[in-house]
Amino acid sequence: MRVWLACFFVLFALAEFFDWVKELSLPLPIYILGGAFLAVASNYDKIVGSYFSEVQAEILPELPKLDASTPPTSISSTPISLTMLTPVEEIQKSPQE
Repeated sequence: MRVWLACFFVLFALAEFFDWVKELSLPLPIYILGGAFLAVASNYDKIVGSYFSEVQAEILPELPKLDASTPPTSISSTPISLTMLTPVEEIQKSPQE
């Protein structure tokens, strides 16, 4: 019973609130300011993100560049064999025989 009463009062309050909002009339400059605020809020990460990326570029030192005269270093000196030890056809034939 308490849940029914709580739901009734919440729905009644929402209905009355929407009736009040429907009759509310705001001047045009308020709508323009609201639209500008929404535009800035939705693009905030683009505006501030570009500013911070410029600041980070100034703070971080430039990475050293490799000269063409330095020989490239190999990660592994052992060659990798790409041949299979046992072909798939032989594995498939052996259980059937």
